[in-house]
Amino acid sequence: MDTQNTSVRPHAQPRNGEENHPSRGTRAKTRSGGVIHDNSRHTSRFTVIGNHLAQHAELSLLAIGLAVHIQSLPGGALIDIRTLAARFPEGKARIAAALRELEAHGYLRRTCERTSSGRVVTRTVSCNQPGRGSGAVTDGPEAKPRVRRPARREGEPPRRALPAVPQPAYPAPDLLRSAVEVLAGLRRGDPRLLLSAAEAEHLAPGVAAWLERDLPPSAVHQALTTGLPSEPLHRPAALLAHRLTAQLPPVPPFSTPPAPDAVRHPLRNCDVCDRAFRAPTPGRCRGCRPEPPGPHPTG
Repeated sequence: MDTQNTSVRPHAQPRNGEENHPSRGTRAKTRSGGVIHDNSRHTSRFTVIGNHLAQHAELSLLAIGLAVHIQSLPGGALIDIRTLAARFPEGKARIAAALRELEAHGYLRRTCERTSSGRVVTRTVSCNQPGRGSGAVTDGPEAKPRVRRPARREGEPPRRALPAVPQPAYPAPDLLRSAVEVLAGLRRGDPRLLLSAAEAEHLAPGVAAWLERDLPPSAVHQALTTGLPSEPLHRPAALLAHRLTAQLPPVPPFSTPPAPDAVRHPLRNCDVCDRAFRAPTPGRCRGCRPEPPGPHPTG
């Protein structure tokens, strides 16, 4: 006759079935979705990318990928629209739109400069942390760069305001950034022309007014540093403000007589060939615009 052995301990029962088992629970969570990172440490040929770019909430996926590619390139590499379109399958229009996104959010700075031969070229700067390299803080693509002014020390007599400087007709962020770069480079020609951030902010519109007149930065640099007095400069910013106003060159003439209400549009980069041209809005230059429909020639 079979008898039950009461000395044997009963089998332990799971508290909530099998779903709370450590190993089974882990596998269940893995199967339910979510990325698993299989990372290895890079020791060569790698680029550090900030999460502010990789997880940007407003940039498109194409713009983020293009920024990563640009940041991985060596200095001096070509990143014009034509070169990028030959490298990637997205096409010139989509690449141009992505470059504008990066420019609007501060990851690219593109300025038009005139070489000594008279040719207008585009200078492109890639920023891995927008707002840190240039010393300027912006609130958006059309915001004017501003610099924090140092607080005046207690007991220090207030300094006289700097003389007013000319103002550009189109104070675009790129133009003002180029102006700040010109001012920052003056001390390389003359150490006495070391400016504070507040002084550079005040003088930048005056330099932008010169650049807007189709002058290269080298010409502005020469005009501000040539013929300075030999004695110490007690306030170089005031001297520069005077020169920017007194020596302001005239606006270059139009190729055709302008209308009374004509305006001089800012320089922009063509979406197709990346050349500089003047227009009120971004787009294509005259050589890259499609031919307007017209009557067919008769044989």
